[in-house]
Amino acid sequence: MTKKFPKEELYGIVNQIRRASISISLNIAEGSSSSKTEFRRYLRMARGSICECVALLEISLKLKYISVDEYKNYYQKCASLSQMISALIKSLNIEH
Repeated sequence: MTKKFPKEELYGIVNQIRRASISISLNIAEGSSSSKTEFRRYLRMARGSICECVALLEISLKLKYISVDEYKNYYQKCASLSQMISALIKSLNIEH
């Protein structure tokens, strides 16, 4: 998505979007080798990175770097991923 952004945004919005999106999977991976308590903490951080991606999508839309359709598509992906992470957190709270 960010490949078509203006070159002057390479170290601004582009960098932030890429870092936030990578942070999602890295937090999940890092937390998966921890205790349930720590894993939940990492999953919450991953959800926070999703929220950061959504905010950056909104900024990108307002700056006309992405279209409304692109915004809706990526927003839906973020919402879906957030729901999956929330369900995983909830499942970790259930004592077996």
